Amino acid sequence: MEAVNGALELGVEWLTVYAFSTENWRRPSDEVRFLMRFNEDLLVRRRDELNEKGVRVRFIGRRDWKVPKRLLRHMDQSAALTADNRRLTLTVAFNYGGRAELVDAVKKLLETESDPSAVDEAMIEKYLYDPEMPEVDLWIRTSGEYRTSNFLIWQSAYAEMIFTDTFWPDFSRQTLFDAVSEFQTRERRFGGLALPGSVGEVDVPRTA
Repeated sequence: MEAVNGALELGVEWLTVYAFSTENWRRPSDEVRFLMRFNEDLLVRRRDELNEKGVRVRFIGRRDWKVPKRLLRHMDQSAALTADNRRLTLTVAFNYGGRAELVDAVKKLLETESDPSAVDEAMIEKYLYDPEMPEVDLWIRTSGEYRTSNFLIWQSAYAEMIFTDTFWPDFSRQTLFDAVSEFQTRERRFGGLALPGSVGEVDVPRTA
């Protein structure tokens, strides 16, 4: 909740977190069970609080036989409960992989579109897990790792990437504030010249 509260304080409108990847199934079975129970418990404990704060909860990823039906029900209930909120959209990437998302999008596209020459970026985006999700501005990698880990491949094409040694369980609002402060020093060119005013002007608070 620290990251969510920090995002709310900053006025961030979209926040996406990686809860469980398609590759995580390769971990030991007891670790997978722990992650499933942890995410389920987190949903049950936090969804009312998120709703009271005006947070809309969404999920992206594959809904297949591997995911326990009980957990899917909790996900659906959380999404339904918070559907009308607009203060912040919290997207939880669960059983998610960037490559899997693109594969699934192409499959849907082939099922519904008949003219290959009409395929463009906008058409592909229409078949992503959440077509409403905007492109990523700030992409934060925790735990001292320097890899993208198959996360939001399409949406992060021009994201500014920041890496921190902080582990996710220890990620605080101050960690988020520091990342946003760094982001504001970046010049965003999007393949061209620097854009005037392209660096966000957000009043980033400091915590003690």
